[in-house]
Amino acid sequence: MKPVTIIGAGPAGIRAAQTLVAHGVYPILLDEAARGGGQIYRQQPANFKRSPAKLYGFEAHKASALHQTFNELREQLDYRPDTLVWNAEAGLLDTLHEGRAARLEYASVIVATGATDRILPVPGWTLPGVYSLGAAQIALKFQGCAIGERVVFAGSGPLLYLVAYQYAKAGAKVVAVLDSSPLSAQARALPGLLAQPATLAKGLYYRAWLTSHGIAVHQGASLTRIDGERRVQSLKWRNSKGLQSLDCDAVAFAHGLRSETQLADLLGCEFSWNPLNRAWLPQRDHAGRSSVPGIYLAGDGAGIMGADAAEIAGERVALALLEDLGYLIDPQRCTQLEQSLERIGRFRQSLEHAFVFPSDWAVHAADDLMICRCEEVSAGEIRRVVGEGHWEINRVKAHCRVGMGRCQGRMCGAAAAEIIARESGRPIGEIGRMRAQAPVKPVPFGLEVEP
Repeated sequence: MKPVTIIGAGPAGIRAAQTLVAHGVYPILLDEAARGGGQIYRQQPANFKRSPAKLYGFEAHKASALHQTFNELREQLDYRPDTLVWNAEAGLLDTLHEGRAARLEYASVIVATGATDRILPVPGWTLPGVYSLGAAQIALKFQGCAIGERVVFAGSGPLLYLVAYQYAKAGAKVVAVLDSSPLSAQARALPGLLAQPATLAKGLYYRAWLTSHGIAVHQGASLTRIDGERRVQSLKWRNSKGLQSLDCDAVAFAHGLRSETQLADLLGCEFSWNPLNRAWLPQRDHAGRSSVPGIYLAGDGAGIMGADAAEIAGERVALALLEDLGYLIDPQRCTQLEQSLERIGRFRQSLEHAFVFPSDWAVHAADDLMICRCEEVSAGEIRRVVGEGHWEINRVKAHCRVGMGRCQGRMCGAAAAEIIARESGRPIGEIGRMRAQAPVKPVPFGLEVEP
């Protein structure tokens, strides 16, 4: 009998597995990481001894509860860590584990692939010492080290303040936080943010703690360039007072998160434009069913909602899968989960309004700015292709190779789309979405294929 498979052992994947096991279904759980928890609750290596409070701060109890749940499930499912799912098609998943490739058949699959940083490049972003916010957080959580001795955090979104706080709390030297969102936008969003007072309080605490410890927090501050020779030495930023500079040896930046949707694309799911996430997202119903029978979607990989929503969505999507298999489920529980997701969804709308996306970024991107570092494609080259009459993003990709490199557009796709939309004079939702290609992440040559 073909198994039920879950891709991703973050909050959504673990709660989905817990729900299935509770109903007597024993899934395969595939995860690219060595230990379960996802990015938000990423576990340190087994020989590291930092306490949950130091690793996760206010979220320590949630992280510990999820890790405990996962540990209790380990013997009741087929858990496969360090396993990359690099291709997917109807009924089959291609995986890579310790240099060996394998094909896995499945009956149904829950895609809980999470999210990555949304990057809008600036001059100098390819210098050693420049990281995304998520990468800086991984270095701290998983390697127990800082990305530099004098670090600046820049961009927008809740993760900006969280990572800056985590670094400063760990003893790293945080030079400044540059938030591109104006304070006025956050003030206007405040009534909606009050719908989740505990979450709002944590965000306010992070900012207040940084300020009280002498760390400069600048609102409406746009990172304009990063300077250095062999590594970062300084940066320039702009606000209403004009152009300013800071000395530093590392920078972490991002503008919110983007969903990891490549596997959903390869599985044939239909997509639609989501203005709130400013992204193309796979379509799903209120329970997490995709447009393809047997394919289910949960967590930030289906739309940015945060860790709490991911856990709720993981349980709800597992109940939908069980219902489709003929199991009796509790309809009252399903209603409760959906209502919780609706409440968080309203809060997320206010959060997106508080951390405004810099929609004018493409206007200021110089022609020589590197957009796709894998293929070394500049903003000017993208504009040249658009000037030749190509405005659909995959046609632009075909003509200048933006998004054809190792990251398959995961890092450069959002920025390329912004430039194409601005140059062509079309709304960004009309230029199309960059289609996924296998492998979704790099795989080595000469793979050994399991029989």
